[in-house]
Amino acid sequence: MFTGWSIHALDAKGRLAIPARFRDLLRDSGDERLVLTTSERCLVAYPYPEWSAIAEKVSRLSRVDPKVLAFRRYFISGATECLCDKQGRVLIPQPLRELAALNDQIYLAGMQHNFEIWDKDRWFTERERIGADFGNLSSTMADLGI
Repeated sequence: MFTGWSIHALDAKGRLAIPARFRDLLRDSGDERLVLTTSERCLVAYPYPEWSAIAEKVSRLSRVDPKVLAFRRYFISGATECLCDKQGRVLIPQPLRELAALNDQIYLAGMQHNFEIWDKDRWFTERERIGADFGNLSSTMADLGI
Protein backbone atom coordinates (compact mmCIF):
# COMPACT_ATOMS: atom_id res chain seq x y z
CA MET A 1 0.00 0.00 0.00
CA PHE A 2 1.38 3.40 -1.01
CA THR A 3 1.37 5.69 2.03
CA GLY A 4 3.23 8.73 3.29
CA TRP A 5 4.65 11.67 1.46
CA SER A 6 8.16 12.71 0.63
CA ILE A 7 10.04 15.40 -1.23
CA HIS A 8 12.17 14.66 -4.28
CA ALA A 9 13.86 16.53 -7.09
CA LEU A 10 13.43 16.21 -10.82
CA ASP A 11 16.74 15.97 -12.60
CA ALA A 12 17.59 18.04 -15.69
CA LYS A 13 16.13 15.34 -17.98
CA GLY A 14 12.80 15.21 -16.12
CA ARG A 15 13.50 11.99 -14.25
CA LEU A 16 12.07 11.36 -10.80
CA ALA A 17 13.58 8.93 -8.30
CA ILE A 18 10.84 6.68 -6.96
CA PRO A 19 11.32 5.91 -3.24
CA ALA A 20 12.57 2.40 -2.47
CA ARG A 21 9.45 1.63 -0.43
CA PHE A 22 7.27 2.35 -3.50
CA ARG A 23 9.58 0.40 -5.84
CA ASP A 24 9.44 -2.54 -3.42
CA LEU A 25 5.63 -2.55 -3.64
CA LEU A 26 5.83 -2.60 -7.43
CA ARG A 27 8.39 -5.40 -7.43
CA ASP A 28 6.36 -7.43 -4.92
CA SER A 29 3.30 -7.14 -7.18
CA GLY A 30 5.24 -8.89 -9.93
CA ASP A 31 4.85 -6.01 -12.40
CA GLU A 32 7.17 -3.01 -12.05
CA ARG A 33 5.44 -0.88 -14.70
CA LEU A 34 3.82 2.41 -13.74
CA VAL A 35 1.22 4.36 -15.65
CA LEU A 36 1.36 8.13 -15.19
CA THR A 37 -1.66 10.25 -16.04
CA THR A 38 -3.15 13.65 -15.41
CA SER A 39 -5.42 14.63 -12.56
CA GLU A 40 -6.77 17.99 -11.45
CA ARG A 41 -3.54 19.64 -10.27
CA CYS A 42 -1.04 16.79 -10.20
CA LEU A 43 -0.05 13.54 -11.87
CA VAL A 44 -1.21 10.16 -10.67
CA ALA A 45 1.01 7.07 -10.83
CA TYR A 46 -0.71 3.70 -10.97
CA PRO A 47 0.87 0.27 -10.80
CA TYR A 48 0.07 -1.32 -14.15
CA PRO A 49 -2.46 -3.85 -12.74
CA GLU A 50 -4.41 -1.03 -11.02
CA TRP A 51 -4.39 1.02 -14.20
CA SER A 52 -5.47 -1.95 -16.27
CA ALA A 53 -8.51 -2.48 -14.02
CA ILE A 54 -9.49 1.20 -14.32
CA ALA A 55 -9.02 1.21 -18.09
CA GLU A 56 -11.14 -1.93 -18.42
CA LYS A 57 -13.99 -0.35 -16.46
CA VAL A 58 -13.81 2.85 -18.52
CA SER A 59 -13.79 0.84 -21.75
CA ARG A 60 -17.22 -0.53 -20.83
CA LEU A 61 -18.74 2.95 -20.49
CA SER A 62 -20.64 4.81 -23.19
CA ARG A 63 -18.71 5.90 -26.24
CA VAL A 64 -21.05 8.82 -26.92
CA ASP A 65 -21.86 10.26 -23.46
CA PRO A 66 -20.19 13.70 -23.34
CA LYS A 67 -19.06 13.30 -19.70
CA VAL A 68 -17.47 9.93 -20.41
CA LEU A 69 -15.78 11.34 -23.52
CA ALA A 70 -14.45 14.28 -21.50
CA PHE A 71 -13.13 11.90 -18.83
CA ARG A 72 -11.42 9.79 -21.47
CA ARG A 73 -9.86 12.87 -23.09
CA TYR A 74 -8.55 14.19 -19.80
CA PHE A 75 -7.62 11.10 -17.82
CA ILE A 76 -7.19 8.19 -20.21
CA SER A 77 -5.56 10.01 -23.13
CA GLY A 78 -2.88 11.46 -20.84
CA ALA A 79 -1.74 8.05 -19.65
CA THR A 80 1.86 7.01 -20.30
CA GLU A 81 3.43 3.69 -19.34
CA CYS A 82 6.79 4.05 -17.59
CA LEU A 83 9.45 1.73 -16.25
CA CYS A 84 11.95 2.54 -13.53
CA ASP A 85 15.54 2.57 -14.74
CA LYS A 86 18.33 0.79 -12.84
CA GLN A 87 18.62 3.78 -10.49
CA GLY A 88 14.90 3.64 -9.65
CA ARG A 89 13.96 6.71 -11.70
CA VAL A 90 11.08 7.26 -14.11
CA LEU A 91 11.16 9.74 -16.94
CA ILE A 92 8.12 12.00 -16.73
CA PRO A 93 7.27 13.08 -20.28
CA GLN A 94 7.51 16.82 -20.92
CA PRO A 95 3.77 17.27 -21.70
CA LEU A 96 2.84 15.69 -18.36
CA ARG A 97 5.43 17.81 -16.51
CA GLU A 98 3.91 20.92 -18.09
CA LEU A 99 0.31 19.96 -17.30
CA ALA A 100 1.17 19.37 -13.64
CA ALA A 101 3.47 22.43 -13.49
CA LEU A 102 6.29 20.23 -12.18
CA ASN A 103 9.49 22.07 -11.42
CA ASP A 104 12.55 21.14 -9.37
CA GLN A 105 10.90 20.18 -6.08
CA ILE A 106 8.37 17.35 -6.22
CA TYR A 107 6.19 15.83 -3.53
CA LEU A 108 5.03 12.23 -3.76
CA ALA A 109 1.87 11.42 -1.82
CA GLY A 110 0.89 7.81 -1.20
CA MET A 111 -2.81 7.25 -1.87
CA GLN A 112 -3.05 3.55 -0.97
CA HIS A 113 -3.43 1.93 -4.42
CA ASN A 114 -1.55 4.64 -6.30
CA PHE A 115 0.51 7.74 -5.59
CA GLU A 116 0.35 11.34 -6.67
CA ILE A 117 3.18 13.50 -8.03
CA TRP A 118 2.86 17.16 -7.05
CA ASP A 119 4.76 20.36 -7.66
CA LYS A 120 5.92 21.54 -4.23
CA ASP A 121 3.96 24.81 -4.26
CA ARG A 122 0.77 23.16 -5.52
CA TRP A 123 1.16 20.46 -2.85
CA PHE A 124 1.25 23.00 -0.01
CA THR A 125 -1.67 24.94 -1.49
CA GLU A 126 -3.69 21.73 -1.71
CA ARG A 127 -2.79 20.74 1.87
CA GLU A 128 -3.92 24.18 3.11
CA ARG A 129 -7.20 23.90 1.18
CA ILE A 130 -7.93 20.45 2.59
CA GLY A 131 -6.80 21.41 6.09
CA ALA A 132 -9.20 24.35 6.17
CA ASP A 133 -12.10 21.92 5.59
CA PHE A 134 -10.79 18.89 7.47
CA GLY A 135 -13.50 19.01 10.13
CA ASN A 136 -16.18 18.59 7.46
CA LEU A 137 -14.18 15.87 5.76
CA SER A 138 -13.81 14.02 9.05
CA SER A 139 -17.57 14.22 9.63
CA THR A 140 -18.21 12.84 6.16
CA MET A 141 -15.82 9.98 6.77
CA ALA A 142 -17.49 9.26 10.12
CA ASP A 143 -20.87 9.14 8.33
CA LEU A 144 -19.36 6.53 6.00
CA GLY A 145 -18.31 4.44 8.99
CA ILE A 146 -14.60 5.23 8.88
